[in-house]
Amino acid sequence: MMHKLYAFSFLSMLLFYGTRAIAQSTSFERDPEHNTTATYEEVVNFYQQLDEQYKEAKLFTYGKTDVGKPLQVMVLSKDGDFDAKSIKQKGKSVILFNNGIHPGEPEGIDASMMLVRDMLKEGRVPDRVVLCFILVYNIDGMLNRGQSRVNQNGPRAYGFRGNRQNFDLNRDFIKSDSRNSKVFQTIFNAWDPDVFMDNHSSNGADYQYIMTLIDTQRDKLNPILAEYMLKNYTQELYKRMEKEDYKLIPYVSFQGETPESGIVAYLENPRYSTGYAALHNTIAYMPETHMWKPYEQRVQSTYSLMQHLIAITTEQGADLLKTRAAAKKAVQEQESFPLAWEVDTTKYSNIPFYGYEAAHEESEVSGLDRMYYDRSKPYTREIKLYDRYKPTITVQKPRAYVIPQAYEKVISLLALNGVHLDTLARDTVIEAEMYYIKDFSTGSMPYEGHYIHSKVQLESKRQQVPFYAGDVIVTTDQESNRYIVETLEPQAVDSYFNWNFFDAVLGQKEYFSSYIFEDEAARLLKEIPKLAEEFQKEKERDPKFKANGRAQLDWIYKRSPYYEKTHMRYPIARCLP
Repeated sequence: MMHKLYAFSFLSMLLFYGTRAIAQSTSFERDPEHNTTATYEEVVNFYQQLDEQYKEAKLFTYGKTDVGKPLQVMVLSKDGDFDAKSIKQKGKSVILFNNGIHPGEPEGIDASMMLVRDMLKEGRVPDRVVLCFILVYNIDGMLNRGQSRVNQNGPRAYGFRGNRQNFDLNRDFIKSDSRNSKVFQTIFNAWDPDVFMDNHSSNGADYQYIMTLIDTQRDKLNPILAEYMLKNYTQELYKRMEKEDYKLIPYVSFQGETPESGIVAYLENPRYSTGYAALHNTIAYMPETHMWKPYEQRVQSTYSLMQHLIAITTEQGADLLKTRAAAKKAVQEQESFPLAWEVDTTKYSNIPFYGYEAAHEESEVSGLDRMYYDRSKPYTREIKLYDRYKPTITVQKPRAYVIPQAYEKVISLLALNGVHLDTLARDTVIEAEMYYIKDFSTGSMPYEGHYIHSKVQLESKRQQVPFYAGDVIVTTDQESNRYIVETLEPQAVDSYFNWNFFDAVLGQKEYFSSYIFEDEAARLLKEIPKLAEEFQKEKERDPKFKANGRAQLDWIYKRSPYYEKTHMRYPIARCLP
């Protein structure tokens, strides 16, 4: 039984809080029950004071968020160098911590305040690692303070999940509908972090763990970086956290209703922060403290995890930089890219799971059977962990993509993410591979402001396509190849196509009047024997088609010279070798 997970000893509490009493304190520390999280104003004032007090700290202010307030980053640099390019030239590593993307999960906000202060006061800022802390990412939601997570055990009041536009910002990294996302990407690409951590708190099943951990899915990450991350980071975090009585486990997402069905490792696509980081060959983690554990324990465990991540990165030194550089080079030279994945159920490991027995009883609300976890019956049980994924769609990269300049948002996001862009100097006709969208599914309900597409089926055609001076060329010999391919290829899970950036091409612009086109259709059938032959076969194949005159005219129209070539044609060209 993991009794030590539930509370620090009296001595541990003295060590945790006693050393902080003489320094600038937080509202979390001042609360005797440690069940209070800082307000936005308290957070900003706290970091401003540290900025004024220590030469190793500098508070950066970036662009405005959707609520009109700027995104701010506290940077710790031992030698007082705060120039990102200079820091990279010196061979220093960079860690970026993100806090408050969901302000109802504020553990990282409070833990970071204490950790930054303690490192500065105790002289623990590392020599070879620069630390960047986003104070609060979803400032909009943090200002909407109250109680909205009915299943959560503290703090007393906290922010709201949605931002000013009511977006969940952890679904907005690729589509970038919010100012918050665009400013975050400015920060991310300016500092180019080698390691990234996004602090969260989860809901869902009940179990004994205080914290679960999402690490970048290694079958999606470049293999060079994936194996390095597993051995030198993930396994080390598990070992070091366990020594502090914080056992870790992958994010708890069951195959069925209870743990016995097995855990499936989370597949964080690029809409999520860690999935976005993977496109940039950055090692990324998303800790999820358990929302039903006391807030004090959730903050403490987050503090510990960040400390260990910093310590590991300090120890790794040049090895981290060499490995990441090798991964970037491999991606630059990579020819084939996976676009979608599914869990590989043939590969799994058996792991111990510290849970509570699930039971059923009659609901006092509905009178029907309901499931609950019995905390009086903890157990340790071996379960299956399915943490391997296999690609379901792959694509060969083209030599280059050509993007019409009309798609300004696409072009601006590519530029924001460090993609090198060239432009056509004059109008020209390019022979290229063009995709036609043959089929796709669209959600029946809006998801984060979009009716997103999936299950895209394509037909490729070689065509002579006119492009114009100012249209954009994106070559695929770049370190940012993964970002390029996974946004521009329609079949990628979080492609710009699936997020509705190109929906206008799905609408037909010209039609025909049946009473006029009848004569033209008859002429076409007479003059083009092959067309007439295919038309007859289609009528024989499909009785409904044979009985529908309008459908027959439409069939002929779409095979005639009058039908627009741009209908259902994905507008981005693929230039092949």
